[in-house]
Amino acid sequence: MSRTLGRVVLLALPLLLGGASRPRPPLQLQLPLQCRIGQDCAVQNYMDDDTGPSAKDYLCRGRTYQGHNGVDFRIPSMARQRAGVNVVAVAPGRVLRTRDGVPDISVNERGKAAVTGEECGNGLVIDHGHGWESQYCHLANGSIRVKPGRHVKAGQVLGRIGLSGDTEFPHVHLTVRKDGKAIDPFAYGAAPGSCGGGVPLWKDRLPYQRGQVFVAGFATRAVSMGEVQENGTDQQPHVDRSAPALVAFVQALGLEKGDIQRLRVSGPGAVVIADERAAPLDHDKAQTIFNVGRRRPAQGWAPGVYQADYSVRRDGVDVIVRSFRITL
Repeated sequence: MSRTLGRVVLLALPLLLGGASRPRPPLQLQLPLQCRIGQDCAVQNYMDDDTGPSAKDYLCRGRTYQGHNGVDFRIPSMARQRAGVNVVAVAPGRVLRTRDGVPDISVNERGKAAVTGEECGNGLVIDHGHGWESQYCHLANGSIRVKPGRHVKAGQVLGRIGLSGDTEFPHVHLTVRKDGKAIDPFAYGAAPGSCGGGVPLWKDRLPYQRGQVFVAGFATRAVSMGEVQENGTDQQPHVDRSAPALVAFVQALGLEKGDIQRLRVSGPGAVVIADERAAPLDHDKAQTIFNVGRRRPAQGWAPGVYQADYSVRRDGVDVIVRSFRITL
């Protein structure tokens, strides 16, 4: 991952965890992968809780898509996937069934027809008793460690995140079911359209984030979304004083219509070398990439620290702020 340093300020709507009026959840879940949420993993898509033609998450916002029956926990890149990120059981139970042998190839390359009947890719289902089940999709080919009938503990490794089935990026799709019906683990028992009702099933607090910086770094040229999803910041071109250009880039998740991104790069002595403010977004963005930089000056890059400052302004307030640095 990136060697850059910085600070992050995120606008988050915290989950309410308790209170006298809320019952203890019937099943407590831990994260389905070994990572630090908000740092080296993130929720890409929440469950679609709208029963009609619209798609709305449990807070009646748009961080989901039509018919999505679970929660997608993603990692930054295929480079991180190849290094290995474990998928774990969210609660104790017995393995009901597994599938392995599906190749780790993006659906963009294989095509939808090639994954018909195996949209989940490599995965498994665990029975937690009393009608509760959890399903894990898109695991790495050959990584599943458990067999049907085996009892597992919460946090036990089941396999690794992959790119199998109907997916474009490395993640684990988690579906929680009660008596065969998909349940939103962020809002168990919520009335339809309650926008924040119900009880979260998570053992530890998971804040809802209305947008976040996922990957940020410096490169010698503008980078594409595909390059960031492939490499993160692990394998970007080396940047030094001989670089033909200095470009700061940010991959952001979950931005909203009307959001205004700004990215400024300053050199030694706080001299601004690039500053760009994007037009307001014309629709919600599941993910976006923003590059700002300049070509090497005739005298070359001055030695010292270069800092990038990224912000997202929403309704007149900076709701996301991220700073990161590199020394040349």
